Amino acid sequence: MYQTSYEGVLQDLIDQLVRLPAVGPKGAQRIAYHLLEADREDVEVLAEALLAVKDRLTVCEVCFNTAEGPLCRVCRDETRDPALLCVVEEPKDVIAIERTREFTGRYHVLGGVLDPMRGIGPDQLHIKELFTRLGDGTVQEVVLATDPNTEGEATAAYLGRQLATIGVAVTRLASGLPMGGDLELADEVTLGRAFAGRRRIDA
Repeated sequence: MYQTSYEGVLQDLIDQLVRLPAVGPKGAQRIAYHLLEADREDVEVLAEALLAVKDRLTVCEVCFNTAEGPLCRVCRDETRDPALLCVVEEPKDVIAIERTREFTGRYHVLGGVLDPMRGIGPDQLHIKELFTRLGDGTVQEVVLATDPNTEGEATAAYLGRQLATIGVAVTRLASGLPMGGDLELADEVTLGRAFAGRRRIDA
């Protein structure tokens, strides 16, 4: 009789790892064997870190970035310019932009992009909350920093049309980011230049 799968708990671990983004069957096997060969203390530290993420991390009450309390680090920072608001798809995009050190304003995380084929419309994103934040007139410029792919461009176009009705300046990241790419994969220099050269969107 041939053994076509790994032993019990090892196969269970591989099955869980392969569900992670960007981890295929071979990668899952390598990670599983790495953990098997690692010191118990190192594995326990990893397990504690995973549990801590689930137990302690939440979303910011203001911008929907990841946070360990009611507000994220950016929203707690009083030195940030409240007149600038950058709209991104996911919390990971905040980190990508922060690494450029080009943007000094605050953020608003949509929680995804418009994708009618998957049933994701404006009501499934944090768009209503965005307009609530803009209601007091503090924000003077909204930077649309969605990914330069089909869904990201469609989301930016939709937001641009909606924002034009309230009179706030709307800008889009400049060219230089490859079409179809993700902000988190862009290097800091390219993303920084895209921010510095952002263009205004006219209604």
